[in-house]
Amino acid sequence: MRASVFFDGPDVRSRYSRFWMLLVLSAVIASAGIVGDSTATVIGAMIVAPLMTPIMGTMLATVIGDRANLLRSLLLVVTGAATAVAIGYLVGFLVVNDVLAETNAQVSARVTPGLIDLLAALGTGLVGSVALVRKDISDTLPGVAIAISLVPPLTVAGLALESGSVAQSLGALLLFVTNVVAIIGTGVVVMSVYGVTRLARDPLAGEPHRGMGRTIALLTVMFLVIGVPLAITSIGISARAIVEQGVHRVAETWAQSVGWEVDTVSTRDADVYIRLEGPLPVPDTATLKALLDAAGVDTRKVTVNLVPIYSVKLAN
Repeated sequence: MRASVFFDGPDVRSRYSRFWMLLVLSAVIASAGIVGDSTATVIGAMIVAPLMTPIMGTMLATVIGDRANLLRSLLLVVTGAATAVAIGYLVGFLVVNDVLAETNAQVSARVTPGLIDLLAALGTGLVGSVALVRKDISDTLPGVAIAISLVPPLTVAGLALESGSVAQSLGALLLFVTNVVAIIGTGVVVMSVYGVTRLARDPLAGEPHRGMGRTIALLTVMFLVIGVPLAITSIGISARAIVEQGVHRVAETWAQSVGWEVDTVSTRDADVYIRLEGPLPVPDTATLKALLDAAGVDTRKVTVNLVPIYSVKLAN
């Protein structure tokens, strides 16, 4: 177990070179996949990414009280994460257009993490930790690498930062931190269940590693710290969805009465944007405003985009 996650021993130099080579390559692949909005490419980067190893090393070193490997693994996680962000930032210089959530589905999926992301990270971290102590299910690790998504959020953070959106960059970093904390937290629990904590006994006193209580307290605080912004984001997403659904119903009713169709209803901060399409003449929106007012929507924050459609039948 130690040999699979710790960076020590006679082959330490080859392990370091492998880690950095795979990290740089996975960050480049992830950046390219995100810029190109290619899910398949991003999945490839997830499989190649080596960050899971030092994160699991951090978890195991925490459980058994190995300070040297704890510091070594933590340093690799931090420097590896910073490198991935920097690569994403540099790739952003090669792109003409901004890579932001408004125009890129890969970015949009990673800048507003919620409690559901924490739940997914906990489940994935649990599988990864069990696979570490049970070799008979180690074939699930590629799936864990895909599900946990470590490098893509980091490159999104760099791309968004280069595009001028600090908020989206911080959102992507929050997703990464959520995944890391979930892996370490579930790992500590799994190691305790499987009795790995016995390796942390003081060889002189025969007592359990005294730092375990502090570790659990620290993990609890970390879960609370990331849980608050995740909860706020989840509430915000739910509130926007409710507003969009309500506005869409009203707009759909009005659009049918004038022979137009609702294309999209979206929100940005507190503003609501309705896009409708239909034939000329452009309908009067006074009735739509009245319907929205009656539904309790603040029409001062609503923008309606009417897009006329010209239908032309070409003669044979």
